[in-house]
Amino acid sequence: MTTSIAINGTVANNTVISETLISRSLSAAEYNSTHEAMLARTLQRIAVKKEQGLRSPDELWIVDHNDVYTLGQASKKEHILQHTTTPIIQTDRGGQVTWHGHGQLVIYWLFDLHSLDWSVRHLVSHAEQAIEDVLNDCLKATQPNAAVSTNTISAHARRDAPGVYLYSNAGPDTDTDKDNTIMLGKIASLGFKIKHGFSYHGIALNINCDLAAFNAINPCGYAGMQMLRIADFISMTDSIDDAVANGANKNSNESDKSLSYEQVTQKLIDNIAQRHAGLIELRAIGTK
Repeated sequence: MTTSIAINGTVANNTVISETLISRSLSAAEYNSTHEAMLARTLQRIAVKKEQGLRSPDELWIVDHNDVYTLGQASKKEHILQHTTTPIIQTDRGGQVTWHGHGQLVIYWLFDLHSLDWSVRHLVSHAEQAIEDVLNDCLKATQPNAAVSTNTISAHARRDAPGVYLYSNAGPDTDTDKDNTIMLGKIASLGFKIKHGFSYHGIALNINCDLAAFNAINPCGYAGMQMLRIADFISMTDSIDDAVANGANKNSNESDKSLSYEQVTQKLIDNIAQRHAGLIELRAIGTK
């Protein structure tokens, strides 16, 4: 049995993915109220497991946030370079300062790590590799000759800096240490909080957002870090309505490789759900 979550008087749209995983969708979400609801839900799940010995379904919260800068527990305020009208909120996740807003996909992972037999390292690696999988699938579809191209774009995580980055001249299965490989920038960030073996917070993937918001900060604490978005590397449809129509059009030109925000979102949810079910195993973690 799942419970409904109401935030600012709006009930989240729930989808049952499996007996042990559900998703909740929130649009135009204010950060503070969303965080309060996410923490309350996590504490409720902890209590149910501790007091009744019951495992509640894990949850993916698919969130479209209103503009906000958030500071992780270790954040340094000097990484805020310019104060704007966008709220700046201290929160309890790991990591430094980042931005959330429309056109960016945020997914919060409310997982019982002990029931999954995952360590924190497993959680982080599954998150990074899920993003890698989806991005490389999308990029491959728009680079039909990638196998023979001398200038391919691919997504990779780094061991020394959490998140997912885009590289030029590095295929999905190639070593990013190659001499001719160039890191273009960061396209996805992550930051989790673990409480009594339960995770919350999660990942943020830039799809078609306005990257100018990152100019006011050192993203994730890295001065000069170039932030990227999917829309600059593949063709994106302009609206959800266009995306639905485009996906349903069986007569569309085969060369039309455009994707929608909605389609990218569903690809990522599907990949995470398969990992949650144990159907996708972790790959070996590289040195970078």
